[in-house]
Amino acid sequence: MLQDLRELQKESGAMLTENGEIVASFGNDIQGFNSAYDDVVICDRSHWGVLQLTGSDRSRFLHNQTTNNINSVQPGQLCDTTFINSNGKILDLVTAYLTEDSIFLLVSPQRSTLLYQWMDRYIFPMDKVEVKDISEQNAVFTVVGKNAATKLNGWDIASTIITELSPNQHNYITINDEKIIIAYSTGLKLPGYTIIVPESLSKTVWQTIIDLGITPIGNGVWEQLRIKQGRPYSDHELTEDYNPLETGLWSTISFDKGCYIGQEIIARLNTYQGVQKRLWGIKLNQLVEPGNTIMIDDKKVGTLTSSVAVNDEYFGLAYIKTKAGGEGLNVTIGDATGELIPVPFLSHEYYKPESK
Repeated sequence: MLQDLRELQKESGAMLTENGEIVASFGNDIQGFNSAYDDVVICDRSHWGVLQLTGSDRSRFLHNQTTNNINSVQPGQLCDTTFINSNGKILDLVTAYLTEDSIFLLVSPQRSTLLYQWMDRYIFPMDKVEVKDISEQNAVFTVVGKNAATKLNGWDIASTIITELSPNQHNYITINDEKIIIAYSTGLKLPGYTIIVPESLSKTVWQTIIDLGITPIGNGVWEQLRIKQGRPYSDHELTEDYNPLETGLWSTISFDKGCYIGQEIIARLNTYQGVQKRLWGIKLNQLVEPGNTIMIDDKKVGTLTSSVAVNDEYFGLAYIKTKAGGEGLNVTIGDATGELIPVPFLSHEYYKPESK
């Protein structure tokens, strides 16, 4: 899969993981991180999964399977939504792109098979919906930075689309009868675009974007960005140990849409303000391995789920007991110390229905 693209990237200095499926670094991590805020970068996220839903019942089906109000999303729009189990625990955070004839789901790494099987078990004989895993037929690129639109406008065939898109909208261009989705969204609280490209065009599109003067970054920089932003990740923050309210994914939940898998649990937690732990950013004085216990004095108050070094600073994400406190709370993790900080991707506001 994507062999030609990988060879092209290696010629530009890409270092791959052992399995050869992920670009770990381009040897420019410090520059790349800074450019994501100050200029523009491109990250290859092709190890993420892509699922496709077709059939006239696709929106209704996804609406009933996930936490957000899919029925209110129109073709050309996108939204984040969460798959949860019957106990309200997280299976994955996904982005849904609605088109006139399909819904495309960008799912976390190593989650496509799980979600494919999860949805397939709930498709009944009368349902007019089909789910396909098209991950291996597509590449996923994300362009991040305040200069993303300016630089991408130099891509002649896409310039009109780039100019017309508003946040959380998408459209497509056609090359060699193949459709390329361009979405005004990065999966972070940073400006930019996500591009879903058929595998046959991945090398051409990557080179085109690089030729526009956009800096390539590896997955290591993406990890730095997503932890600084507070974007939860599969097998770290997104697990069946936590529910989306604890994770701070309130923006992915509709409390007015009615029944879906796990809905009663989520509604009860909101109504009775029953969230017992919350995901926070944490600034550390040294790098600490995820999984370590977080303490205040001699009491366990949470667990570190992710950590990363960013230049000469250290950051992480951690689930902390609600009663222990929030922003500004000082904690210890072994020999390390940390302070809880807010992160832009997450929110922890309870939903209050309007009185009638």
